[in-house]
Amino acid sequence: MKTRLVFCFSLLIYISGFSQETPTSFSLQDAINYALENNRTAKNATKDIDAARQQKWETTATGLPQISAGIDYQNFLKQPVSLIPAEFFGGNPGEFAEVIFGTKHNVTATATLTQKLFDGSYLVGLQSAKVFLEISKNAKEKTDLEIRKAVVNAYSNVLLAEESINVLQRNIENLDKTLFEITKIYENGLEEEESVEQLQITLSSVKNNLNNVIRLKKLAYQMLNITLGLDINNPTVLTDILENLTSEHISLGLLETNEFIEETIDYRIAQNDKTAKELLLKLEKSKALPTLNTFINGGYSAFGNDFNFTNRDQKWFGSSLLGVSLNIPIFSSLGRRAATQRAKINLEKAENNLTETQQKIKLQIASAKSDYQFAIEDYENKKQNLNLAQRIEAKNQTKFLEGIGSSFELRQAQTQLYNAQQELLQSMIDVINKKAALETVLNDVD
Repeated sequence: MKTRLVFCFSLLIYISGFSQETPTSFSLQDAINYALENNRTAKNATKDIDAARQQKWETTATGLPQISAGIDYQNFLKQPVSLIPAEFFGGNPGEFAEVIFGTKHNVTATATLTQKLFDGSYLVGLQSAKVFLEISKNAKEKTDLEIRKAVVNAYSNVLLAEESINVLQRNIENLDKTLFEITKIYENGLEEEESVEQLQITLSSVKNNLNNVIRLKKLAYQMLNITLGLDINNPTVLTDILENLTSEHISLGLLETNEFIEETIDYRIAQNDKTAKELLLKLEKSKALPTLNTFINGGYSAFGNDFNFTNRDQKWFGSSLLGVSLNIPIFSSLGRRAATQRAKINLEKAENNLTETQQKIKLQIASAKSDYQFAIEDYENKKQNLNLAQRIEAKNQTKFLEGIGSSFELRQAQTQLYNAQQELLQSMIDVINKKAALETVLNDVD
């Protein structure tokens, strides 16, 4: 009995352990890899490839032998009557005899084998199925690139919120300390009340910003979880540090990357569209060609005035047929010509789109490189600005505490410092995100 209780208790602990959510830790690369497998959009893109493979075989199968079978049963509730000249049976000329042909119950079982011998649209269909599969694969690659960029953006936004909270909390600690000292000086009559009020205003503003960032942090984690394919409230933990991640994403060599437009995913997608339009044109032209099919069928039939088809002595009569069907399109009132001309127009549009896409990609790459270079330069500039703002704030605080500086000047220096802190954090995020944007345009994600 004791052993059974111990077993049940252990089982309950084991089950409860699985029912609780456990934090999931991710570096940025881990998060990207996880999202590519579990993001719901990525999963659907993979399913689209599987569906394209099935459609390819579905198209192929239409040109392979097809076998069908059928059973027909007829029960004449009232059989039709035919009138036959009576003289056929020795009757009087001009008179008719009522005759019933056939039996009341009829059963026919047949099986038919059909095979395409020539069909131009089928050959085009095979090519189209292959292109459709390639389109699905390119769409999956495009989806993966966008998901990767989305993960980088969501991940960096969480780091921004985390680091902003740390900075604001340090600022609040420093402000609390300064406010405490000034309050004591004011209580001793050595400082004006305005100085205390100025610091209280600054402290209140910083605390309000902290509360807002804490709320934004929760939203940032939820957005990251959705992007990863996790439950929105999953307790995710990030292992990368914003400053280290920023340094890792500074790659000046990426700015010198050669532009291979034909290898970018957007160009390949536009090329797929052009190829598809070419096949549609071929399809319309193929409709003017004759089609040739062959078939062979065989079957058995049984007849009776009573339903005795399950009896062994029931007679079944066999039949078979071999045939060839040739269909030659002759005149369609210029309908096929109109369809062909429409397909040509669509092909010309696809060619124009391909050329435009090529030009847009060149512009996107140039713009992404410029944005990335500016982000790096801005990051270095913001680091210098923060150092200057820290020195200015420290000097003004010393002057203020020594009584040779005003509270207004101190508040200006503090505001400038806080802005410099946030600008530096934002510049770090820009470096990471702009690099991801450039890699997405270049298809350079290795």
